[in-house]
Amino acid sequence: MQAHPKKRMVVCLALALTALASLGLAASASAKLTGEYTKFQYCPYTTVGVARCLYSVGEGGTIVLGKKTVTVEKPVTIQGGYTASAEEGPEENYAKFFAATNGVTISKAAQNVPGGLLGIVPPESSPPLVKALSKFFFENALTGVTSTLELAKPASEIRISELHLAEGVGIALKLPVMVHLENPFLGKSCFVGSSGSPINWNLSSGFSEPPKGTEPIEGKIGEVTFLESGRILRLTGNELVDNGWSAPAASGCGGILSFLVNPIINAQVGLPSAAGKNSARLKNTISTTTAAALKKNNAENP
Repeated sequence: MQAHPKKRMVVCLALALTALASLGLAASASAKLTGEYTKFQYCPYTTVGVARCLYSVGEGGTIVLGKKTVTVEKPVTIQGGYTASAEEGPEENYAKFFAATNGVTISKAAQNVPGGLLGIVPPESSPPLVKALSKFFFENALTGVTSTLELAKPASEIRISELHLAEGVGIALKLPVMVHLENPFLGKSCFVGSSGSPINWNLSSGFSEPPKGTEPIEGKIGEVTFLESGRILRLTGNELVDNGWSAPAASGCGGILSFLVNPIINAQVGLPSAAGKNSARLKNTISTTTAAALKKNNAENP
């Protein structure tokens, strides 16, 4: 099961052309970015080792965590810089990532958890009024719960493969994350995953690689557009997927009462949850460019 060969070839060629368009561009003194380059303003493009920059906006999708399904309703941005791919060894085809200069490598967008604290969700076939009343009573400021995706490790632990992203085969983005659950009752320290026990997403634009017995899910490479004279590549309609990850039990829920609250949350959400019982489908618009192109634009706009 592989992505369409013609689409793979087009995207691979597009990535190569973006790099070639930036050859010979000079470094610059500090200035400012303009036009389509402004989205890369927090890429550490002057840092030694950074060859390319990423700006990805998650515009939808779903995350299934145990027994809960959360729809991505608020945009999630992933941004930063990365090196050229490693030439050999286990990290072959993967680039090392560098954090965004504003400290927001992944933006914190709180998503609504259906059913709130009590987990009460009416059947899909329920009348609109029943759904509206359920949302009013169980997903309000007091009983509602939000989930926010956060990095569980330093940004340097992220790995990206332009080759796999373009081919639709293999892992395109390795992302160590944790889920922050928030509610007045849960407190500020209720997490699923941690730096010591992260949720490891191995996201693909092709087919996922779940454990045996679980059907893979299919992502999408997306459509290619060139901007700024070919120096920026944009993928629209991209979907990154993974249903092979496991999730640990929740911790820190309820503050000093966590020894009582943690088991309740774990039972309600279905945690810990084994690999193959969870999934992530992230719909994105992905933009990439080179550090050289940003330096040139910077130099031209004092």
